[in-house]
Amino acid sequence: MPLQEDHYREFAPPKALRPFVRVIWTYRAANPSTTIQRVVPDGCPELGFDLGAPYEEQGDDGVFRLQPCVLFAGQLTRPLVMRSTGPTEMVAVRFEPDGARDFLGHSLTEATDRRLDMIGRLAGFNPPAGDPEGQASAFVAWLEDERRRARWSLDHDVRAAVEAGEAERRTPVRDAHERRALQRRFADRVGVPPRLLRSIFRFRRVFDHAARPQSVVESWLAAGLEAGYFDQPQMARDFRRFLGCTATEWAREQHELARAIASQDRSDVANLQALERRQS
Repeated sequence: MPLQEDHYREFAPPKALRPFVRVIWTYRAANPSTTIQRVVPDGCPELGFDLGAPYEEQGDDGVFRLQPCVLFAGQLTRPLVMRSTGPTEMVAVRFEPDGARDFLGHSLTEATDRRLDMIGRLAGFNPPAGDPEGQASAFVAWLEDERRRARWSLDHDVRAAVEAGEAERRTPVRDAHERRALQRRFADRVGVPPRLLRSIFRFRRVFDHAARPQSVVESWLAAGLEAGYFDQPQMARDFRRFLGCTATEWAREQHELARAIASQDRSDVANLQALERRQS
């Protein structure tokens, strides 16, 4: 077994939770890099449970502070800068963009760009350490109880608008009164306006493409045009807006992260080899 364990897994929700939950995921890293990581908006709120060392989050003042070990993360409209503090193990629920309203119990606008402490809400919830399947199953059982108790429901007009935004489809024409009413309901259930959510979806399509190891700048631009950007300056503005840096600066950070991990791996191997020589 390698010294640098790094495992990410996704689990599909059961049918009853599928309208509200997009995916349940687990992550474990025995020796994570402490290099700064940027988390960009993806349009989905999340509920996370840390079984390992909690992450530190950089505040507006530049200071890093520990996140709660159980938190609800609302919509992001700007980058989230974090770093690990030790061995990581966590399980999280990624809700649909409009799927967390009844779970949270109040408007999603109150959670936008915030991480809400959920320790009290999940008191007594203990997912099994070292068991991704068991962690996902435990979360499913807990969420099912929450869904039945609070009778979760959807606003179908809001869901249709979310799906249209994600698929880059036009929405039905409405008069001014209907449009304003839907915008209020949309903000309540999603946490951001429809136009901003569309921008987030568009940026994520390009960002996810750029994150692939084989991508080069030229292919990013092609992906941007395909995603609906008019030109490179427009895409560059969204990189600044949602990532907090330019595409070139982000690529350099990823190179430094990969180099740090590789260096850490080489150090671990060297230490292991030295130990083996001493033992022999």
